[in-house]
Amino acid sequence: MQRDEDLATIAAFYRRVQWTALLLGIGWLVWLLAPILTPFALAALLGWLGDPMVDRLERRMSRNWAVTLVFSSIVLLMLLVLVLLLPVLEAQVMTLVDSLPGYRDWLVQTALPWLERRTGLQILAWFDPQRLFELIRTHWQSAGGIAAVVLGYVSRSGIALLAWLANLALLPVLTFFFLRDWDLIVERIATLVPRNHYDTVRALAQQTDEVLGGFLRGQMLVMLILGVLYALGLWLVGLDLGILIGLVAGLLTFVPYLGPASIVIFGGLAALVQFGDWQHLLGVGIVFTVGQLVESFLLTPVLVGDRIGLHPMAVIFAVMAGGTLFGFLGMLLALPVAAVVNVVLRHLGERYRHSRLYAGDTPAILLDIEQMPPASDEQAG
Repeated sequence: MQRDEDLATIAAFYRRVQWTALLLGIGWLVWLLAPILTPFALAALLGWLGDPMVDRLERRMSRNWAVTLVFSSIVLLMLLVLVLLLPVLEAQVMTLVDSLPGYRDWLVQTALPWLERRTGLQILAWFDPQRLFELIRTHWQSAGGIAAVVLGYVSRSGIALLAWLANLALLPVLTFFFLRDWDLIVERIATLVPRNHYDTVRALAQQTDEVLGGFLRGQMLVMLILGVLYALGLWLVGLDLGILIGLVAGLLTFVPYLGPASIVIFGGLAALVQFGDWQHLLGVGIVFTVGQLVESFLLTPVLVGDRIGLHPMAVIFAVMAGGTLFGFLGMLLALPVAAVVNVVLRHLGERYRHSRLYAGDTPAILLDIEQMPPASDEQAG
């Protein structure tokens, strides 16, 4: 009997080792294929977000027509956004390029002298053209190596740009196929789940789908509304780059505190360079305050809530870790993977609290301290 239990324990241990090796192998493969997996991951995300709408339309028409209708709506919406935003963004980028000399002059003539007066450091000396020329002449040989590195980077950047354009062209095709075949993909994955774990995996998948779907749809609406609100507010303040700063801050809202910080830093810097007075700086502060109030008391409670159940520090860590390990693909999948891990950890926590390891083999003995007799002097000693 004991021998059978030992063999069962060893077999269970080897199964865990096999699953661990399989997960590590999948992670290593994803790391290797990260550059080409990005359009597939983004298309899968769009297909997953659009599948509930396709399923609802499928009750009234065939799935092919439902997919065509949803896909056409997504494409038309994206084209409308591009048509409306591209001219504005082009004008903002040109304004930014034209404003760069002004930012340089403000840095050299205003910001750095003020910082020198407060700290006593000689910072402007490092920006002296003669000093920079001497540094270049002294390190001329290494400058040739730097030039070669820069040239190689530019060449790689051109190749990366072509790859990015190819991925962009591939995205709508992949999105259409994911929308059309999403239910089939889910069914085939379900057939691979071990039968003795099927109910558990199915419950976890449904919980993850509910939690993550609501969070992502709500977060996208929050990003869109805040981007428009910030852009309109900074434009009314009078900042030349207000629309660009507001839209960027809205896109960065998915990382806690990063969106508001970008409004304060970039908006405040733009106000100081363009106007140099406290009135416009106060205007940026008002836009920031209004945006935070709208997000905290209206948008997040109504559209997002606490569906994902992750602490802001966990969200920041997930995004940074995903970006470090897998680049843009990792940042794209950081929150979905973190949500799945969070659901699995909660399930494991519940199982642990109902396990013998947590409860122990014998019930705990509760002692009523107040009813215990006081210790004598000899016992105390």
